[in-house]
Amino acid sequence: MSEEILINVTPRETRVAVVENGMLQEVHIERTSRRGYVGNIYKGRVIRVMPGMQAAFVDVGLERAAFLHASDVLRAAPLDLAGDEPPLPPQPTPPIAELVREGQDVVVQVVKDPIGSKGARLTTQLSIPSRYLVLLPYGRVLGVSARIEDEAERARLKSMLGELIREAPFGYIVRTNAEGQPGEALAEDVAYLGKAWSAIQAAIGTSRVGQCVYEDLSLPLRALRDLMRDEVEKVRVDSRETLERIQQFAHQFMPDLAERIEHYPGERPIFDLYGVEDEIQKAMQKEVPLKSGGYLVVDQTEAMTTIDVNTGAFLGHRNLEDTVYRTNLEAAQAAARQLRLRNLGGIIIIDFIDMTDAEHRRQVLRQLEKSLTRDHSKSTVYEFSPLGLVEMTRKRTTESLERQLCEPCGTCGGRGSVKTSETVCYEIFREITRAVRQFDAEKLLVLASPKVVAKILEEESAAVAELEEFIGKTIRFQPDEQYAQEQYDVVLL
Repeated sequence: MSEEILINVTPRETRVAVVENGMLQEVHIERTSRRGYVGNIYKGRVIRVMPGMQAAFVDVGLERAAFLHASDVLRAAPLDLAGDEPPLPPQPTPPIAELVREGQDVVVQVVKDPIGSKGARLTTQLSIPSRYLVLLPYGRVLGVSARIEDEAERARLKSMLGELIREAPFGYIVRTNAEGQPGEALAEDVAYLGKAWSAIQAAIGTSRVGQCVYEDLSLPLRALRDLMRDEVEKVRVDSRETLERIQQFAHQFMPDLAERIEHYPGERPIFDLYGVEDEIQKAMQKEVPLKSGGYLVVDQTEAMTTIDVNTGAFLGHRNLEDTVYRTNLEAAQAAARQLRLRNLGGIIIIDFIDMTDAEHRRQVLRQLEKSLTRDHSKSTVYEFSPLGLVEMTRKRTTESLERQLCEPCGTCGGRGSVKTSETVCYEIFREITRAVRQFDAEKLLVLASPKVVAKILEEESAAVAELEEFIGKTIRFQPDEQYAQEQYDVVLL
């Protein structure tokens, strides 16, 4: 598996692309005017407690009050060096009113950015990541990432970390990147995290409510920390200034991989190198073509994302069941890629083409799960439902690619459709009748889009004549390019 990370830097925007075998898989965008908040730690103040929601709203200095659920409020657990979880069974979550009170100052961390009309989601269970570890300053658990599946390696890492933190009153999680790393690498991270936590504690003591006391790394450094692994052959950066910062970070935390970071000096933009710009534009479209001639239709809504699979022009060579099976196998791979590329999260419903063979359904499900294994976001896939749908969830912490780059259409208001010119014609006729009943006027002027006016004068001229006779007044229609199809004004003269 050939993998490269491309970093494109401009004065107001930084973009990171993950390319596998020449094909774009992920895009991460950070704009200076709208940096994400996930990972930031704030000194906040509880402004409202909502017992019915088991939650509180906290002022952390952002545009909207942030949301803190009772389940995200810290409760102490004993340190467990033998297993991955605290030995005691989970206890029922106490009422939110017993955990926080209005006016109370709290130190919180953002776990989910503001999305749509929702404020950021918070936790008091702080975590500070490094290259190989995550420090849980208030936690008492010693865990290993579930993505490290080899039991011997899990035991080795846990044993090494246990020796390093024997006297430390903190919890730690070993990240996936730590697989195969020596004890010295973990020791460096333990030292770094200890210094970082000391600096955060000092900042908490001197900061005011609404101030950020710890800010996560910038996008290029986060990309190196979270995405850099042995399979990555090259990291190419088109900015010398950013390159220097990245190399300095790499020499400190990942010296073995530092030599793979290089400057891209080419005149051709770095994202044009692998067609990344074109792929980003395609990710804004609803339809995703498949090589076989079939296609996916991706619909993102507030509640969920749906992916519909269609055979399109693919007719196959054997029979209908074989055609459907092969299309669904290709669609499973494509759907997994689109989830990563578009950063789609929450509830996802995939409507594969109906298959009668149970083994075919099992193979398609296995292909979907296999294609999701390289995804950094945690996902859970369920069996086919009685209606032939696959339900799954994918962890969402930031806005999708579409919502980062796009805004609702000014014409349709995000509905995805506009009223027909015929519908608008009849609305205008009703508005004229309503207006003459309320106000006195000798004439009426209707301003509307050229398409609607043409429809009225060409196809509805008889209806206009009947309306003029009914109201006893003259109506004049004037097209205006500034009017969208659904817009119009009835002016009394």
